[in-house]
Amino acid sequence: MADNDPHYTLRQHRPASQLSGSDEKLANEAGVKHLEESDIAVLTGAQFDDPNLDKEHILAFDDESPYPEVRSAVANTDDPDMPVSTLRAWIIGIAWAILIPGLNQFFFFRFPSVTITGIVAQLLSFPVGRAAAAWVPRWTVFGVPLNPGPFNVKEHVLITIMATVGYQSAYATDIIAVQRVYYNQIYNFSYQWFVVMSTQLIGFSIGGVARRFLVSPPSMIWPYNLVNCALFNTLHSTQYAGIGTHAGMSREKFFVYAFIASFTWYFFPGYIFQALSYFSWVTWIRPDDATIAALFGLHNSYVHGMGMSVVTFDWSQIAYIGSPLATPWWAEANIFAGFVFFFWFLTPILHFTNTWFGTYMPISSRTSYDNQLQPYNVSRILKPDSTIDLDAYHAYSPLFISTTFAMSYGLSFASITATLMHAFLYFRKQIWVQSRRAMSEQPDIHARLMSRYPQVPEWWYLSIFLSMFTLGIISIEVWPTQMPVWAFVLALIIAFTYVIPIGMIQAITNQQVGLNVITELIIGYALPGRPVAMMMFKTWGYITMAQALSFTSDFKLGHYMKVPPRPMFWSQVLATIIAGTAQLGVQAWMFTNIDGMCSPDQRDGFICPSTEVFGTASIIVSVVSYLISAGRNQIYSGVSLALVSSSLKGRHITLVFFFLVGAVAPIVPWLLSKKYPNSLLKYINPVIFNGTGLIPPATALNYVPWAAVGFIFQYVIRRRHFSWWTKYNYVLSAALDSGVAVSILLIFFALQFPKNGAIGATSLSTWWGNTIPFTGADANGIPIRPLVPGEKFGYGAFDL
Repeated sequence: MADNDPHYTLRQHRPASQLSGSDEKLANEAGVKHLEESDIAVLTGAQFDDPNLDKEHILAFDDESPYPEVRSAVANTDDPDMPVSTLRAWIIGIAWAILIPGLNQFFFFRFPSVTITGIVAQLLSFPVGRAAAAWVPRWTVFGVPLNPGPFNVKEHVLITIMATVGYQSAYATDIIAVQRVYYNQIYNFSYQWFVVMSTQLIGFSIGGVARRFLVSPPSMIWPYNLVNCALFNTLHSTQYAGIGTHAGMSREKFFVYAFIASFTWYFFPGYIFQALSYFSWVTWIRPDDATIAALFGLHNSYVHGMGMSVVTFDWSQIAYIGSPLATPWWAEANIFAGFVFFFWFLTPILHFTNTWFGTYMPISSRTSYDNQLQPYNVSRILKPDSTIDLDAYHAYSPLFISTTFAMSYGLSFASITATLMHAFLYFRKQIWVQSRRAMSEQPDIHARLMSRYPQVPEWWYLSIFLSMFTLGIISIEVWPTQMPVWAFVLALIIAFTYVIPIGMIQAITNQQVGLNVITELIIGYALPGRPVAMMMFKTWGYITMAQALSFTSDFKLGHYMKVPPRPMFWSQVLATIIAGTAQLGVQAWMFTNIDGMCSPDQRDGFICPSTEVFGTASIIVSVVSYLISAGRNQIYSGVSLALVSSSLKGRHITLVFFFLVGAVAPIVPWLLSKKYPNSLLKYINPVIFNGTGLIPPATALNYVPWAAVGFIFQYVIRRRHFSWWTKYNYVLSAALDSGVAVSILLIFFALQFPKNGAIGATSLSTWWGNTIPFTGADANGIPIRPLVPGEKFGYGAFDL
């Protein structure tokens, strides 16, 4: 089929299954429906000698991917002489590898936070690279050209990989923060660096094996990478993707205008008029009503209320769970539906019926409590070696968590079985066929084009494993972590065992099954009562797999964009080392220089919500696993064993049933979709369970506006103004995120941090717009059943 065929151009940018209205009619008239039927024959492995197949049509795909999704976003050509590993690419990439992870680590401890995503680097690197190509002299230094010519797409991919491989806060940095805040363990930088590097990099060592199964086979599509490929090809092409083009300002000018608007506006909800951010207007009418505060309150949006006021004018609140402009609408709809049912319907029922003694606590909180509603003092139940002291626990108090926290555990259990069941019901044939074909299928055009480049030697992967394994052994043996070497090895075995099967599911369905809960269950049985060892085991067991798949996904992106494997390997490894080191430096500076760091009332919002959730989980798992090993039945009997339970007036509720709920739930829409194949039931997805994983600390204030903005941009505008959406949607998302991020930095370092926050304090801190969100029952966290001084709630430590 000729590249200049207008119907082929249409088909490249949107599959017929995603077209609507006149576009769908045009596609069908052009024979696209016949094209997709032939695609199905290829996908299902039909024999070429089948007389019912259009052989000429199949032969036309010899120089194309057999998958329409890939054909619509990935070019089937390559220029092997195009410069890739250039000096400017490494300079720009390393700069991003320091700046973006460092900023995200700074924001990580703040609520509300904002994450500078990889798309920001992807978009901003384009004008930066073009400026370097235009202005840097064409000199050669020690044989290395400073300016090898026009900025090209392969350099752009390499830069983006370096910017994104470690842009999120390294999971292990939370271990270090929890040790400091909860367990008073402050070790030197060597320990911190060893733990972070080992957990971040050891998963890369399986890349050599994963490449054979998850990168080279054409059937391993990795759908998320196709979005990046489309954007790369769009930025480096004179034509924009989509039907036709959108006349208007350039992407660069649009970004500048949106960035300035976002930067300027955030001064109001972020500093001048904070009520615009925490717009809990219902609680302002009756500020002392504890029931209204529980339902509508959102003090600091992380504790004391469900946030049913659902109004905010703060982009950092809206994008706290991720930019709504970067998530498909069908996924947003699933997440919102799950939020409404589980947190606006089921959670209030459980709370107001006093399940898990919920009415004695705030309905939503990220912390754990003792039986006098004080934050659980873990130091009172620890031995000097940081293991659990059962007698001290008995003398102190049982451990209690809020209703939303307990619900989040249940939903995490359900998401495990739901994801597996959904993948089995909807994708079992594709997974089986494509998994078999991945072992022996013929290389497609992209694999053939990549075969000309030298592959990464196996000893490179082995070197990564041996060095990072050594760092892991040193970190758990030299410092008192209470984690034996056999547990470290077991965590790695679990992670490596699941990389290929879970990677195949993710490469085909775009869904990853997390190992965080499973690793908690295992370590709860194996090492009860050791919270630090639990955190480390969970991190190595979970993040090793996640990092391995992140590494593999990036390799698939390089595969699609024809970036040689060896520069890809070194860009990921070096950028991960640089990013992790930068994050540790930022974290150390913050704990040294920011007063009240991680305290609930830190005035600048550095309350460390994720750290407290992580620390609370370590307490829950360690305490309960130890009690179960001692034969004790508890209020939250076996959180680490997926048995959070309570008894009240003869009623017994256990979250173990969420495993069953997750396994059964996908069956219902699957059966109904068989009867009604064109209904909306086919869009129901397990993200209903795992999409609300940030509650707590997130509330409705984060989820409802997020879904509303997503509906406008990802559904309405995308359907009605597709060319505008294609040209500006992701640019707008990047501009809003980066504008807020820069504004937060300026406010903190120019107005809040200097002179201990005294700049502007007199005039701004006392006016109504900055005080009303932080007063009344909402701000004080008054439960429905407040305790009198000295009163206790719940059962005795062993009397359930």
